[in-house]
Amino acid sequence: MRASKEFLKSLGFPEGDLYSLPTSSKRFPDGAQYRVELPSVEGPRALEAALQAMDHYGIIIHRISQGSGIMLLTDEEIVDMGRMCEERGMELNLFVGPRGTWDISAQPLTSAGKAMGLRHEGMDQLVFAMEDLKRAVKLGIRGALVGDEGLLLITKEMKLAGLLPQNFVVKGSVQMMAANPVSIRLMEQLGADTYNVPTALTLPKLAAIREATDIPIDLYVEVPDNFGGFIRHYEIPELIRILSPVYIKFGLRNHPDVYPSGKHLEATNISLAQERVHRAALGMRMIQEYYPEAVGSTWGAKGLGVPQIS
Repeated sequence: MRASKEFLKSLGFPEGDLYSLPTSSKRFPDGAQYRVELPSVEGPRALEAALQAMDHYGIIIHRISQGSGIMLLTDEEIVDMGRMCEERGMELNLFVGPRGTWDISAQPLTSAGKAMGLRHEGMDQLVFAMEDLKRAVKLGIRGALVGDEGLLLITKEMKLAGLLPQNFVVKGSVQMMAANPVSIRLMEQLGADTYNVPTALTLPKLAAIREATDIPIDLYVEVPDNFGGFIRHYEIPELIRILSPVYIKFGLRNHPDVYPSGKHLEATNISLAQERVHRAALGMRMIQEYYPEAVGSTWGAKGLGVPQIS
């Protein structure tokens, strides 16, 4: 076992999980340790409700992400969401539309096939995903969620070819399920600008990932039921200390499945967005109480994929 650990060390990886929980010296480009993400904001009206709730609680949300996909939003809806985020200096991160669970194959929906996550079957699906990305960019969006390693590599090549802007933020989805320092460094090398780690990783496992990677880590501190349903609010201060730069991500327990979303679920989505902001306000209290010296980003911070609509 010693030889295996020494070999990993020679490759620049930790020898094991880091039970010493070292403080991360890594930072966002603006020097901040943490930012806040609000996931599953499905459409302009839900985003509008979230913004009103943010004003009510007096908190900053740095990233808004959406799960139903670019292809299920009209141009007007995308521009509307983009403009609201641009005015606040927030990143808007839209999921690439067609993916495994949208395709005609039943395999990703079976008990064994769920391990496929949101990966794309075949080249046609990758072409569709590229078209979704190009449409978003044309409308001014500067961030997207990706759930497939192949598509990650394609986004990297699209940036090199000028098909995506260099400041376009490519976020690795939690459903990619890379769960160790080696696999997550691979995601970084393939083109992930930020990566959503699995929800149930312990602090020592997360610390080892941070040592091996430089990109921001996205971590649910309140987890939807289908990803475990954990509520890790009291761990937020330690997560910031250990994982900086980190996006603290507020999902929601008892969250009904609203994907793919639409007008038929709009009232539900508005309520969910409002409650996520409430949960975020509770999480911010933990930082103020137990780690008041932690540095968070302000609106429009460097490195955010703020839309460019106007």
